Amino acid sequence: MWYNSILETIGNTPLIKLQKVAKDVKATVLVKVEYFNPGQSIKDRVAIKMIEDAEREGKIKPGGTIIEGTSGNTGMGLALAAAVKGYKCIFTTTDKQSMEKVNLLRALGAEVKICPTNVEPDDPRSYYSVARRLSEEIPNSYYPNQYDNLSNREAHYETTGPEIWEQTEGKITHFAAGMGTGGTITGTARFLKEKNPDVKVIGVDSVGSVYKSYFKTREFDKSEIAPYLTEGIGEDIIPKNIDFDYVDDVIQCPDQEAFDTTRDLARKEGLFIGGSCGAALWGALEYAKRENLTEDDIMVVILPDSGTRYVSKIYNDEWMIRNGFMKPVATRIAGHVISMKGDERTRLVTAEESDSLSDVINKMNANGISQLPIMKGDEFTGSVTDSMILSQLIQDPGAQTSPVSEIMDAPFPVIEHSTGMGEVTALLNRSNPAVVVRMKDGSYDIITRSDLIITLSANES
Repeated sequence: MWYNSILETIGNTPLIKLQKVAKDVKATVLVKVEYFNPGQSIKDRVAIKMIEDAEREGKIKPGGTIIEGTSGNTGMGLALAAAVKGYKCIFTTTDKQSMEKVNLLRALGAEVKICPTNVEPDDPRSYYSVARRLSEEIPNSYYPNQYDNLSNREAHYETTGPEIWEQTEGKITHFAAGMGTGGTITGTARFLKEKNPDVKVIGVDSVGSVYKSYFKTREFDKSEIAPYLTEGIGEDIIPKNIDFDYVDDVIQCPDQEAFDTTRDLARKEGLFIGGSCGAALWGALEYAKRENLTEDDIMVVILPDSGTRYVSKIYNDEWMIRNGFMKPVATRIAGHVISMKGDERTRLVTAEESDSLSDVINKMNANGISQLPIMKGDEFTGSVTDSMILSQLIQDPGAQTSPVSEIMDAPFPVIEHSTGMGEVTALLNRSNPAVVVRMKDGSYDIITRSDLIITLSANES
């Protein structure tokens, strides 16, 4: 079997059960992974539907130009359709979008115009206004307008909703999705609620968007609008595609939680997805905890796109640090690593120069450690490691009875608890597996390479 074009591979994306990130909720949490679409996002469904509907209605003719305002993903779907069908593409987008999205659109032959984010929607510089103007100026052009084109939500009514219903065998109880143009949540929810009116629909919004306020009051509150960095969800307009009558609740997700959850999904579930995916899941889990969902509940969450769009942003530590979502390693201190040990922290285990190597080995085994500082009185004078001891015993099995002072290595560096992590990292190298830390109260502790790895991993998660 083969397909006649890449467009025939759109849809039928997998539903995957989360094993780790959703462990704090009792419900079964399933994610619909839309990066399995050829354009790596859910917007492929919308793009082909809008173009084929336009062709049937005579709104676009052979050799025409598709002009659209997009955060990148709809543009990818339209560009794929244009490549197959022979259309040109011009896309407008905002300056907050990742360069990966812009470069991918250009790779598919599209012209991309970048517009300012923080302007009013009706400002002539906004990406909405620029797209509309170009569609009026360029002959034989088509402006799909995914925000108000109801083919958008029909695409999800015809494909996404039925797929979820079939994949869960009609057992779905809750559906969660980010709200951007509104097409995904409205079209999918409409289908699911027609099948079972008791299915609860949770919309996930960004802090700084008007959606949550509008959902609660049905009034447009301009004062809710504020900058945010999560791409693809939230709006400063109310598109025609969104119908809040199909939405049971709206959860707002801050950028920090969106990006932390995004990175968690990659590290803990192997799902390399975008920021709006992290937001959608965080909102869904918050709802599940608040409403005390049970083992009988099945929640489906849409993960709209791929992490390949965000390598220079959410998955880039420097970008995360620059935007305040992560702390630079240099601002952390040695004492922080010690505190991360929590209940596992014990008094520093040492040996005396006069102790035999056999005594030192027994002490290391009893405490489950692989390195040991050696002291003479109150002074750190040497160190031993399990690898060094093994090498010594291979050369001289009788060394067990010798004083450890005869075979010990140089002492581990001694640092203050306030020493920056940059210096700690520099000290922990192949020839130096540990540093001794003098704490505020005058006691001592130790940091090993494994301690550092655990701490840095915990700070990223």
